[in-house]
Amino acid sequence: MSATPRRTTLCVIKLGGSRLDTLDDPWWDDLARLARERPLILVHGWSRPLRRLAPRHRGPSAILRDRYGNQSRWTTPQVLDDIKAVSSALGEQVAERLHGRAVTTERLLGSEGLISAGPGERLWWRGRQLVELDNLVGPPTGVHTAPLRHARPGHIPLLTPLARDPAGREVNTDADRAAAAVAGAVGAADLVLVTDVSHLVVDGRPVQRLGERAAADLRDTVTTGGMRKKLRAACEALEQGVGRVVIGDAPVTALLAARTGTLITRG
Repeated sequence: MSATPRRTTLCVIKLGGSRLDTLDDPWWDDLARLARERPLILVHGWSRPLRRLAPRHRGPSAILRDRYGNQSRWTTPQVLDDIKAVSSALGEQVAERLHGRAVTTERLLGSEGLISAGPGERLWWRGRQLVELDNLVGPPTGVHTAPLRHARPGHIPLLTPLARDPAGREVNTDADRAAAAVAGAVGAADLVLVTDVSHLVVDGRPVQRLGERAAADLRDTVTTGGMRKKLRAACEALEQGVGRVVIGDAPVTALLAARTGTLITRG
């Protein structure tokens, strides 16, 4: 990653693919009001629209688990094409939602020179065996920020988090971690992860606030699946100097005000 830049009022918001097409008008009203007041960058997921696109994206066979227990979508060139197809449609939906609220958008594809990825994991569980698979995924390792500098009040870059690996191949990368990398690279004050759960839940109880070290402990010992990825992304963002991270399912201003969701801070 590049050196930590000067902090700004910029906010990076990751819209979960499980939530994006179910957000109601008041949610978009709230986002538009915020977007007219401060610069925002949106990073979107695609999980639910991709599952709806074709049966091959549904069921256990579509998801792989590496030797460390981390989940990843099994990504082939066909899957990448499908991701770009649903992302184009999502971009049009977001633009339509916001343009009617006096906010413009600019769609960006991370694999077009914006996001670099490291080598992907090679060993994946298939049944009870670890096998080597050429899964087109990789962790985000760098962000070219120039196109993202167009973010300003009233205008939002909308980023599809695909990337290029060291061999120049287009790869899938985790959207939460990509949003964290973007937030760190642009010097964002806040990272908001909008998902389909209201809080991080531990032992049946919602967690409202925790520090970075506690988040790392929970990531490594308690959480699984999507929440483990979100805590990993939160820790990576804070390590890169982002002021705070909020995870939840609510209007963005409510999450930023810590009226709901799980707030994670440094320390």
